[in-house]
Amino acid sequence: MEEKIYTLTDKIDKDLAQKTLTEQEKIKLSKELKKLLPKGSIVLAQANPTSGDVKGNALKAMDWIKWAQKLDVSAIVFPELFLIGCPIGDFIDKFPVIVEENIEWLNALALKVTGKTKVIIGFAEFNKNKQGKKYHNSIAVLSEGKIERIIRKSLLPNYAEFNDYRHFEPSEIDSKNRITKINNKNAGIIVCEDGWNDYDFFEKNLYAQDPVQTVVEEQHPDFLINCSSSVTRAKKEQLKHNMLSFAAKKHKTPVIYVNQVGSNDSLSFEGASRVYNADGELIAMAKSYQEQFFIVTPTDGGKIYPLPKGLEKTLNSQKAFTLDHEPDLERTYLTIVQSIRDYFKKTGFKRAVLGLSGGLDSTVSAVLLADALGKENVFGISMPSKITSSESKNDAKELAQNLGINFTEISIKDMFDSTRSKFDEVFSEIEQKWDCRYKESFTNDNIQARSRALILWGVTNEFGSCLPIATSDKSELYMGYATINGDMSGGFAPLADVSKTKLFALAKWMNKNREIKNAIPESIIAKRPGAELAINPKTGKPLLAEEALMPYEFLDEVIWRVENLQQSLGDMLEVEFLHEKHLKEQGEPLDKAVKLEWLQKFFRRMSTSLYKWTIMPPSPIVDARSINKAEYVQPIISAKINYHKTSFEEKLNLLK
Repeated sequence: MEEKIYTLTDKIDKDLAQKTLTEQEKIKLSKELKKLLPKGSIVLAQANPTSGDVKGNALKAMDWIKWAQKLDVSAIVFPELFLIGCPIGDFIDKFPVIVEENIEWLNALALKVTGKTKVIIGFAEFNKNKQGKKYHNSIAVLSEGKIERIIRKSLLPNYAEFNDYRHFEPSEIDSKNRITKINNKNAGIIVCEDGWNDYDFFEKNLYAQDPVQTVVEEQHPDFLINCSSSVTRAKKEQLKHNMLSFAAKKHKTPVIYVNQVGSNDSLSFEGASRVYNADGELIAMAKSYQEQFFIVTPTDGGKIYPLPKGLEKTLNSQKAFTLDHEPDLERTYLTIVQSIRDYFKKTGFKRAVLGLSGGLDSTVSAVLLADALGKENVFGISMPSKITSSESKNDAKELAQNLGINFTEISIKDMFDSTRSKFDEVFSEIEQKWDCRYKESFTNDNIQARSRALILWGVTNEFGSCLPIATSDKSELYMGYATINGDMSGGFAPLADVSKTKLFALAKWMNKNREIKNAIPESIIAKRPGAELAINPKTGKPLLAEEALMPYEFLDEVIWRVENLQQSLGDMLEVEFLHEKHLKEQGEPLDKAVKLEWLQKFFRRMSTSLYKWTIMPPSPIVDARSINKAEYVQPIISAKINYHKTSFEEKLNLLK
């Protein structure tokens, strides 16, 4: 397809986002484009809906439909659940009026669809049968002023971040009803998960049927259209590409895949809508992380925009832990920036305030916030205590200057002293009644962290549209190395699903790839992480995180093995970690007793940190697996889980 088509549709993208064109300019542009468009052109409406904003989503859809009608394209295709917004959460059960509204808006849109352009769009509808869940996840085909047909989703995911079966009733696969005519060709409609159950592609299948195979074998469509809302995660692009390519080649049928873009709370959708031909070859791909009015044809495809850098190299990679995060860094960066931008925009917030400690977590958070919200909308506050080093204070100030964000420094020494004094009063009173006072505690550490959070929340109380940021990372959350109402406190947590080793790599990547190079002082990347809340009695210096925990290279592999391989403590004792391999190569092999100690510490601290996971503020899911509460729930009282399998003989002995 001609490059000029995409140059011209870039103007449509801009108009849809900013209303830049007059009606006369729209007419002129549409005439120019119509001369270039191949017969049978289809628009993939890679748009960004807001969950629950039915009116806003419908008006956005109409803007896109008007452009499609100006061009006389054969069809415009929107993602799954577009009108009601994805994810839906539980609001459709509590407020069914929202479902009623999305149906009425659908009918209103249908009346506006005239001419040859069909509209294929996702919505939610009521299940009118007496049995089953209240709703259906459905796709409507709009044509000639009416709803031509409705296709209902058959396979409803109920794993990870997906919760379809909580609300929706699966539908029988009516293959004939899934066929609609587009440019005199038969198009088969597939709804997201309906395309994720190929028995020849997956080793283990979740469902008893494969709607793709049923539709192809019974109706022989000329091409398939998959209306999807598929989130981005580490390794997800590799799976998606191989699966869609496999299905197209296996069935000798082109596949058009339309995906949502944008973020809603923890879930991020990368777009990258695409077309595969009957040989399974990728022949068109939309932009990633951008709304796009993307024109394709089922057979000739269109332009192939690049994926985030690095992903192409790993399309056929195997599941294995690696400390080479480079292939996933741009995707990670784009996911978090999109998540911050959409969370603030869709909730009405404009500004962010965060503590700048001079450490890695707050540094990376500040860079991402500046890029997502604009430097003028970010305020970094350095809040040193008597333990804070001059190096950390200088690093925080230099970072703020390099980024151009707002900055100030305020000591928390007086807050600490007054709080400690009041605590001592109440502790002495309680000690007269209770004999369980700790000889050593984290009270002093937590006073510092909570004093800082108090300042940040105070700022948000005084200044409009402002949200405080929690800066905890995934590695430390697993270990509970974070303070409730301290560094965990905030309205959004951009790094909660990013491991510490990946954060180091991301910091280096941003220094090389942002428009302003080397914004992060090299001293921040070079220093060993530490909260500077306590003194290590062995060294007389501020306690380092790895001294309290274990090497991050080891810790992050433990997390990866738990999440991706579901390994127990015993399993991990039997395998060689990358950290072990590196130490061996350096002539300093890891002692097995030390490895056991680290593993026991991990599982012990993980068990006692479960309650902290449940009170984290919203955060973007980035990794292949996550402890984000949008995906993972574990009873807090399950701390007595035995993560190390005992022998059968031990079990018999314990039963005596």
